[in-house]
Amino acid sequence: MSRLHITTIDQATGQAAELFTTIKSSVGKVPNAYATIGSHSPPILKQALEHNAALKQGALSDRELEAINLVVSEATGCDYCLAAHTLMAKMAGYSVEQTRQLRTGLYEDDVAIDALVRFAREVVTTTGTLPEASLEAIQAVGYTDRQVIEAISAISAILFTNMVNRVNDTTVDFPKIA
Repeated sequence: MSRLHITTIDQATGQAAELFTTIKSSVGKVPNAYATIGSHSPPILKQALEHNAALKQGALSDRELEAINLVVSEATGCDYCLAAHTLMAKMAGYSVEQTRQLRTGLYEDDVAIDALVRFAREVVTTTGTLPEASLEAIQAVGYTDRQVIEAISAISAILFTNMVNRVNDTTVDFPKIA
């Protein structure tokens, strides 16, 4: 059960109401994670939505972004984001078994996505300066410097919602993962 108060779309006012209305018209509901953030800081929810929108217009595909979301959410132990992004990954064309592989930080079906999830997992689970070989490995399969920067941005975006959900124990309002 969520620990922080959530304002419903009917109770929201001002910027929160505007954002919730936009989200609901776009995805059919206001997911509990967004409701939590927007209930307490509409400007931060706006920033998070804009960050995600910028990523969608970047050099990484939806499949690549969802691969990052899954491996990072698994590494941080965010059950909410795992459920949400398993659904999103399926919509991006991954099978249930492929989503399981991505969560482990390995992906046998595509060498580029495999390198991407290995990179993302290493960025999240290690400290200090990343070894040069780690950057070289992702570049060796064709990722550009722009895509590396956007991958790091995607990592930071999902980490924010992972942390909110872990602190809040956000009630999962997506299908349970298999």
